[in-house]
Amino acid sequence: MSEKYISLAEVRELLTEENEKREVEFNAVQKSAMAHAQTISKISPEQAQEIVDEVLQVGDFVTEAVAFKIADILPKYPEDVRAIFAKERVTLEADDTNKILDIVAKYL
Repeated sequence: MSEKYISLAEVRELLTEENEKREVEFNAVQKSAMAHAQTISKISPEQAQEIVDEVLQVGDFVTEAVAFKIADILPKYPEDVRAIFAKERVTLEADDTNKILDIVAKYL
């Protein structure tokens, strides 16, 4: 079994497809996950993947996990970007923060 990161937009799409195929209703946890994905995710899975691909090009310090977080959260302010990277122990330059914000802004 292998692991693969997916965006919240892709989760929303997968849960919606699964819900439509089922004859039995989702349980409470599945319903909650679907409601969360539908409420929070504002972009398509394709757009989320484009953000991930572009953010990964910003620098070697951007991991795949962080790129997916950025695509899920869609930060609008430098503080938001710094908060995402805080756990990674990376000190971002203002230029890198602005590059990430510019990438996200294209999809909002």
